Amino acid sequence: MSPCANANHRSCNARSEPDISLLPASASSDAKIIIATRGIRAFVDGIAYVVLPAFLLHLGFSGVQIGAVVTASLLGSAILTLAVGVSSHRFSIERLLTYSSWLMVCTGILFGLSTPFVLLLIVAAVGTMNPSAGDVSVFLPLEQATLSTTVSDADRTGVFAAFNLVGSLVGSVGALCAGIPIAIATQLGHDSEVGRRAAFVLYGIAGLALLVLYSRLSPASRTRTTKADSALSPASRSTVYRLAALFSLDSFGGGFATQAIFALWVYRRFDLTPGTLGVIFFATGMLSAFSSLLAVRISRRIGLVRTMVFTHIPASVLLIFVVLAPNVWWAMGLFIVRGLLSQMDVPVRTSYVMAVVQPHERAAAASITNVPRSLASALPPIAAGFMLDHSNFAWPLLICAACKITYDLLLLSQFRNIRPPEELHSH
Repeated sequence: MSPCANANHRSCNARSEPDISLLPASASSDAKIIIATRGIRAFVDGIAYVVLPAFLLHLGFSGVQIGAVVTASLLGSAILTLAVGVSSHRFSIERLLTYSSWLMVCTGILFGLSTPFVLLLIVAAVGTMNPSAGDVSVFLPLEQATLSTTVSDADRTGVFAAFNLVGSLVGSVGALCAGIPIAIATQLGHDSEVGRRAAFVLYGIAGLALLVLYSRLSPASRTRTTKADSALSPASRSTVYRLAALFSLDSFGGGFATQAIFALWVYRRFDLTPGTLGVIFFATGMLSAFSSLLAVRISRRIGLVRTMVFTHIPASVLLIFVVLAPNVWWAMGLFIVRGLLSQMDVPVRTSYVMAVVQPHERAAAASITNVPRSLASALPPIAAGFMLDHSNFAWPLLICAACKITYDLLLLSQFRNIRPPEELHSH
């Protein structure tokens, strides 16, 4: 059934007209709710991942203990996300979103009130705290599955582009605002620790805001439960597992060229200041965020799989040119241009996963394809750091490019003939 019927104030035929709004023409009011919840989560996540290490350090924890809390948070979120995804066909998404929101409330309050290391470690493992800029949380597969029901097939990629754009921009704003609670506490004569704890309480309050917004979702956006033994049918299982393996290869390669690893190479090769590199990262981040909107137009012309591949390969080639650049300005210029292409596949990839499975399988497909991607990028930075300790040549960046090009070629060869509904209908 087409979700066009859910769009009360817009006609699906309107998508042929010029669209200057953030959301696609067929988007229902439920799409606005999910975009809003994504923004709220991104804002408090941005505050949390900046405040968390400083908070733990202020409590006197060692680097190993802080690393343990971060690891517990990442692994706990991954396990919980997988568990919710593979059981989502048995429970209504509305109920799972409600439970997740209450868990977020408890996480924020407990972090704001607790001091013992063991207690914080447990809360990190079973809670929703996100210690990184990426969104790998229990909310992600549920919101992606819900969002895909709020638009027509032709506009699915567009609404995911808006979803990612809001997450990126608002998350950056949250990180910039991380010092505000501490500044307010200091101005009021309190210790800076009060401000840090207040930041976590704010995180919990954001969970209450999510509860209110999720309760306003219409019945049309709620995926029906099934009595199937598995969250994925045999046909979908094969497709999703293959996609998860390929996405993990892509993420594994990306782990060799994280911002921290790239910065380490730049500092050693070109001796740039952190301030200059920060400006460059900001420029690439803005280009990456807004490039998702351009990806929508490209995908309508050449299809989702080809958009992923034909924007991703040039980005990898540009990374190789960055390594071979004769001076710092050529290298940084090419790196900024790469920013326009490197993340263009993100909304397209999400849209494709949602398109090739049945509606009740979407939450499971989202969790199975997202969680392994996150875990696959965890180990390469250690190897990359070892390489850069022994040589200033950018071997990690070349490995990243090779992995990503391999991923692109495999994706094209295996999935170019598996098309989403909107591409089948256009032929």
